[in-house]
Amino acid sequence: MSDNSFDIVVIGGGPGGYVAAIRAAQLGMKTALVEREHLGGICLNWGCIPTKALLRSADIYRTMTHAESYGLTAPGASFDLAKIVARSRAVSKQLNAGVKGLLKKNKVTVFDGHGKLAGKGKVAVEGATAATLAARHVILATGARARVLPGLEPDAQSVWTYKEALVPQTMPKRLLVIGSGAIGIEFASFFNALGSQVTVVEMMDRVMPVEDEEISAFARKSFEKQGMRILTGATVKGVKKGAGVVAVQVEAAGKIEEITVDRVISAVGIVANSENIGLEGTKIRLEKGHVVTNQWCETDEPGIYAIGDLTAPPWLAHKASHEAVICVEKIAGLKDVHPLDMSKIPGCTYCHPQVASVGLTEKKAKEKGYQVRVGRFPFIGNGKAIALGETEGMVKTVFDAATGELLGAHMIGAEVTEMIQGYTVAKTLETTEAELMHTVFPHPTLSEMMHEAVLDAYGRAIHI
Repeated sequence: MSDNSFDIVVIGGGPGGYVAAIRAAQLGMKTALVEREHLGGICLNWGCIPTKALLRSADIYRTMTHAESYGLTAPGASFDLAKIVARSRAVSKQLNAGVKGLLKKNKVTVFDGHGKLAGKGKVAVEGATAATLAARHVILATGARARVLPGLEPDAQSVWTYKEALVPQTMPKRLLVIGSGAIGIEFASFFNALGSQVTVVEMMDRVMPVEDEEISAFARKSFEKQGMRILTGATVKGVKKGAGVVAVQVEAAGKIEEITVDRVISAVGIVANSENIGLEGTKIRLEKGHVVTNQWCETDEPGIYAIGDLTAPPWLAHKASHEAVICVEKIAGLKDVHPLDMSKIPGCTYCHPQVASVGLTEKKAKEKGYQVRVGRFPFIGNGKAIALGETEGMVKTVFDAATGELLGAHMIGAEVTEMIQGYTVAKTLETTEAELMHTVFPHPTLSEMMHEAVLDAYGRAIHI
């Protein structure tokens, strides 16, 4: 092969793209990665990772403000917003360098620039390292960007997307967040913890609408107890920008209210980066702007594949990474490759309290015709939760009454984003209630609630 001829060229260096490139190189394929901005993509640089750094600072500050409940004193607890933001950016910078090192270690050739299809088996790179690459296979992993509503175009001053919200120069006294999905509610939690007066506007009839209804209701009560104002079944009718303030007209319950705030965060979904990547003249199909693929991430154009946020939901980093491995291993001809089962992909939201889930909600299970057995266990019944001072939360399990199959698990409370993987493994192994009941959970741990929630579904819970 010539220097610019490759077995695989990956366009996009996010959690889908860079994983695809590394796995391809591991399997002995000559691999190139084209990235126009930041290795690690939005997730690592402007999404999952830096928000968790911000939220960690907020969690520690929240604990400091009620240190006396732990027998500690932290008089005059305060924070330095600039240092919080600087730490968040440093975390992303460290991981960005780590991704660069991994690609170098695996001998992946990285091209800095904008990549696009340029005819059969060709990729054009525009930018710092302009080139035309030849490729037997091309994987599109161009990701997505924040959806912008008319009248709510981000201006880096009064209206923010996640990017502006990650690097605030001042703490807004009053903040309105549009959208209560993972992004919106995480920012609402962060700014609320540091003293902002937060209002959340959600178009659906409940917050965190993709979650189980019971968990959603629990979350709303918790958020309101923390001082947030939650408006559901609400829509934004207009925005008036003034000198340092924004007046937002919100319609809810048939009434229009004008809410004046310092900043607005728009978190109303994403738009796939499917433009200007050379799809014209190919057989590749789009649905609502997202590339259509089969179970092996193949598009309708031979030799072209697509993964991650560019394709169908759920739009999660770990889904993109898993698709990357499946796609590359299928190209390599490995025999034990399995398509991705979307029902086994966990979702995590790092608000306070945390929310995590996998599989069917109770309502969805019933809609699919299952007779269900439902178990619940509260954090207040767990010794470790009480010792941590984290007694707000619950674990919920949903089983098929006929077979004992674990259909879904839903959690809210401290560290549930770490605990959910136990149920995810159980679903992958097609575990029934019997195996979960027979599993020994260590004491004292929060994970004991997972056991008790299973027992409760069958009337056998010990500690409630």
